Amino acid sequence: MEELLRSNDPVWISYVIASLADENVEAVLLDQHTSVLEGSIGAIQRRVMVLSEDIIRAKRILADLEAEETQP
Repeated sequence: MEELLRSNDPVWISYVIASLADENVEAVLLDQHTSVLEGSIGAIQRRVMVLSEDIIRAKRILADLEAEETQP
């Protein structure tokens, strides 16, 4: 597995994971429980991981999502 994304924003993470699932890319969220234990002060970011064979496609999907977010 390879890291696709690291963030403290639970809404963005959920959106990315749902978008990946729509494209049949399985994603796993790591560090979710650790970030809850530290009190959600943002010290520990959550990581979105995908299979190595899906990383290129997942990066393209993420780039498209980021481009959509920056459009007015």
